[in-house]
This record gives sequence, structure tokens and C-alpha cells, in this order.
Amino acid sequence: MAEFPDERQIVLRARSRLEEWTNAARTQAYAELFEGDSPVLTEEEIHLLDALDSELERQGGDGVWGTDQYGIHTAGTSSSDTSLGVVCVYHPQITKDSVLRGADELDDEAEERLNAALWRYSERVATLIEEALDEFIRQTQS
Repeated sequence: MAEFPDERQIVLRARSRLEEWTNAARTQAYAELFEGDSPVLTEEEIHLLDALDSELERQGGDGVWGTDQYGIHTAGTSSSDTSLGVVCVYHPQITKDSVLRGADELDDEAEERLNAALWRYSERVATLIEEALDEFIRQTQS
């Protein structure tokens, strides 16, 4: 019977790869959701998100893109299969006090569409990171 690495060691090694996986997943998720033939937002809405991102960064904030955060979690069960997964621990969101909310008269409906797209983007990134994690675990255990 093959000896599997301790789950704690797998988590530590996987966390060292998390930034790399996150960057690749962000690029892929952005392309899937905001580019191509059927993006989830209009070109105008994407420009609005980019403008909000730039304005927040100019004011010393983190912006919109790249503020999403992810973590590797354990399900807390013990089995021969891995119990590791990925969760988005911070979803970027536009709020009533966001820079462009008042300046550009962003209405409630537009805010909701942008926030829904940001949520979907973050969840897609988490799914893609989890796919990379699963592959990493398969390679570790073989």
C-alpha cells in the first residue's frame, strides 16, 4: 500500500502555490466571463469597473481587480480521499460609499449587476484554483 503524505504537509505545500494558481485562475476567469462573444457585462459596464478600480487605487485603496482572496480549507474528515477545497474568503463588492457610486450616479440596478458579475468571477476563480489543487494532490499521491 502506498503511503500518502500527511494532509498538513500537503496543505502547506499547496498554500505555497496558491498565489500562482490564483493569478492563473484570475486570468482565465476574466477571459471566460468578460471577454469573447457573450460577456456577462456590457463593454460600458466593464469600463465602469475598470474606472472604479483605477480611482480606488489612486486614492490609496486596493481597487477592485485582485482584491479577491482565497483560502485552502480542510473538510475535517478523515478518509483515503483528500478533504481539501478552496473557498473565496473575500469577494470584491461595490457599495454605496464606493468612489463611483455618487460621482457617476451608479444606480442600484447597475450596482447589483456589477456586484453579481464580481461574485460570479470570484466563484469561478475559486473553482479554477480548486481544479489546480486537485491536480496537485493527484500528483502528490501518485
